[in-house]
Amino acid sequence: MTADNMDEIDNHIVTVAGHGIDPSPVPQDEDAEDASAHESSRKNSTKDSRNGKHAKDAKDNNRSEKSSWREILAWYVTPIVLIVLIRMFVLGAYTIPSGSMLETIHIGDNVITSKLTPKIFSLHRGDIVVFEDPANWLSQDSQNKAGILGSTRGNLIKRLIGLPGDTVECKGKGEPIVVNGVEVLESSYIRPGVDPSDFPFKVKVKPGHVFVLGDNRSNSADSRYHRNDGDDGLVPISKIEGVAVARFWPLNRIGLLDSHHDAFEKVPNYSK
Repeated sequence: MTADNMDEIDNHIVTVAGHGIDPSPVPQDEDAEDASAHESSRKNSTKDSRNGKHAKDAKDNNRSEKSSWREILAWYVTPIVLIVLIRMFVLGAYTIPSGSMLETIHIGDNVITSKLTPKIFSLHRGDIVVFEDPANWLSQDSQNKAGILGSTRGNLIKRLIGLPGDTVECKGKGEPIVVNGVEVLESSYIRPGVDPSDFPFKVKVKPGHVFVLGDNRSNSADSRYHRNDGDDGLVPISKIEGVAVARFWPLNRIGLLDSHHDAFEKVPNYSK
């Protein structure tokens, strides 16, 4: 560099300095840079925090919605499903429009049946059975039907007197019912003042069938009256929908229904 150039630089420095300006390079303020970086980091952190909070809130909302649906299923849907299943496979409900089972069951009574019998449990003499019309019995006596609640399908309700293989008979008006040679003590359930049968009969119950009678014998078109139906007045066990176990209406008559199995305790079982 020439002497002239050096002089120009010196003159420039002098000129700048003369105007109160430091000609040296201005150093960067490290504290300012740190503050700026901290502020930027804080803003980013705040933004991330807000985004994270929004994501957490959205996730919590999803969980809350799922929880609400689970509660709805638990409190409303599940009980309905259980009721339907119980109604289909365990219990039946029937209204009784006739007096064929007086005084045990009155006209207008609503009863509950166990569908587990005879599907799972065995039938017994004395059981009160609800069954489908086996051979157009209702067309001959529409007053002896038991209507299933919510349906117009015809059913009947009677007391089971004879099991498969039993011989059921009566010698005539005023005479007792005899099963397998043993008199049945029916005073605990037969309607007071009514004879066990107004006429004589004798029937051998064939396999897969039962013999039934109403408790109100003077007003019950039961097995006795259908001896000419092609099945000797017997009811196929496959037609039995359940055994009546309780009355749930009217409220003043709520209670269990007695099968009176003890009336048949001396009757011997059929032996081949």
